[in-house]
Amino acid sequence: MVATLALVFSGCASLPSNDARIESHALQATASTTLGRQSQAEPQAHPGQSAFRPLNSGVDALLARVVLAEAAERSLDAQYYIWHDDLTGRIFADALLRAADRGVRVRVLLDDVGAQANDTNLLILDSHPNIEIRLFNPIASRSFRGLGMLGDFSRVNRRMHNKAFVADNQAAILGGRNVGDEYFEASSEVAFGDLDVLTAGPVVAEVSGAFDQFWNAPSSYPITTLLGRGAGSEDLAKLRGDLAAYIEANRDSPYVTRAGSRLAEEANAGRYDYYWGKATLLYDDPAKISRASDVTEGHLLPQFKKIGLQPRQQLLIVSPYFVPGEVGVAWLRGLVANGVRVTVLTNSLAATDVSAVHSGYQRYREALLEGGVVLYELKPGAVLLEKADQKTKGFGSSRASLHAKTYVFDRSAVFIGSLNLDPRSARLNTEIGVMCESAPMAEDIAGGLEKKLDSIAWRLERVRDASGSAHIEWVEAGAEGERRYTEEPEVSTMRRFSVWFLGLLPIESQL
Repeated sequence: MVATLALVFSGCASLPSNDARIESHALQATASTTLGRQSQAEPQAHPGQSAFRPLNSGVDALLARVVLAEAAERSLDAQYYIWHDDLTGRIFADALLRAADRGVRVRVLLDDVGAQANDTNLLILDSHPNIEIRLFNPIASRSFRGLGMLGDFSRVNRRMHNKAFVADNQAAILGGRNVGDEYFEASSEVAFGDLDVLTAGPVVAEVSGAFDQFWNAPSSYPITTLLGRGAGSEDLAKLRGDLAAYIEANRDSPYVTRAGSRLAEEANAGRYDYYWGKATLLYDDPAKISRASDVTEGHLLPQFKKIGLQPRQQLLIVSPYFVPGEVGVAWLRGLVANGVRVTVLTNSLAATDVSAVHSGYQRYREALLEGGVVLYELKPGAVLLEKADQKTKGFGSSRASLHAKTYVFDRSAVFIGSLNLDPRSARLNTEIGVMCESAPMAEDIAGGLEKKLDSIAWRLERVRDASGSAHIEWVEAGAEGERRYTEEPEVSTMRRFSVWFLGLLPIESQL
């Protein structure tokens, strides 16, 4: 019955022609802007290099976006998979709207399925003369979205997972964070341990170029084209007032108070300390979603090999969704056989927000451990990355989940982006990230994380019993010694069973 309804509704709805969309590109004459002058302050000491500032704290990551929006004088480009209509989502929207009111050109490209944004609100924002909203690979049926997805699954299953924010074509933020409370330490339910990087220098023009490719792609639909209508000026005035009233009502909330304190601290600190080094932008071609999943043309993953970064001593993998497949297992085991120490941090079953992905990952654990890969699984109560300071714990969430996608090569280079090591990121979705060749930065990220792995995560061991049979144990290090578990820790029998059952289904290509 559901399938029949899906076919009916999908047959009634089709995407409109997108031929009338107008191409636009990153503004080039921005060196004289405030951000342009700032980005030119130190390049003489670092010719050809880009500046990097890792954003470990969710509070700092939100503030960095707001500060860039406030500083922008010519343009803002925002590209996101998810944008929630919550506290931080509205703060971000307000920052973009206020920039547009100053005359800044604002382009927003959202994944239609991931963002699940309210079409009416998007239309209203788009009605501003300086704001344009586009949706990537949208669902044709706007009234029956769920059935529309089901009836057109092969197309809408291909998503834009990119996260990028560019101000005046002079500064950019890339990483794992979407826009929403759980990504910026504002949620009371879950906090995603994540990592972004604020960058300036030559790589920013490459980020803008990648944004332009997606913005002008045939799969990117102006919201007005998709819906066939616009919004009135009175709607924009009401939305502006609603945003201002909502933010004012939350001005004394613990989160906003702490964010304000952090902003004052940053202002008093004066200039930031940046890492410097060569930056290489890696990203999927937007046409990836229209090609067969086994066609690797324009894919991100093969680009790692092209830039010649092959670990020789150490490889640290931080991936919340880790389904390496047989090819990935063989590659990692081969590295270990050649003397490379390979360490992987991923979510435990207790910490993950996607049980189906865990079902795909768990079938490879024994082979990885047998091959010498060091496996860690995040505890649900862990603090993965340092927060702005310990005061933020007062309004923090009750559960932690890993969301950073970070790969450190020989403590000399680090990739920060949206790419998970799973089939969906590799073959179905589009992704983006930046390879930062900065030994001090890579050392600080890897060293800071590795020294606390045993306190924030369970280390997995492959153990043989008296009969010679092998099984996996989860090792918890504590002040009183080790504690070992022979089953997935801190989860119910029913959840273990459900994940086991999911592992029987032929769904790995979708994970």
